[in-house]
Amino acid sequence: MNQEVTDFIKALKEPWQGELSTNLREVVHQAIPDVNERIQYKKPHFLKNGKYAAVISTSKNAVSFTIFNAAELELPEGMFDGPPERKTLKLVKGDTFDLRQLVSLVSQASGSL
Repeated sequence: MNQEVTDFIKALKEPWQGELSTNLREVVHQAIPDVNERIQYKKPHFLKNGKYAAVISTSKNAVSFTIFNAAELELPEGMFDGPPERKTLKLVKGDTFDLRQLVSLVSQASGSL
């Protein structure tokens, strides 16, 4: 675990954003055990073999989780937005997600990285 990513999550003003970001970080670590983390463009990025696998970004009202290399994924209807190569899940206060499903999607997407 990268200390800069830990510090980023701890510095989030809204507790719900910190909780969602921590859970999303755990998703990535379960899906990609040897993942590299770093802060890039002021956001936590997760890399496998030097290639982007996922990113967490926050705004005032949301936490977004983007999965890269997503063109081949079969995604739940209406859950993700974005171009075929990267899909973003936008979560707002009170939202939850299916941890196993997200781990599976990240694992599939990063499998060829």
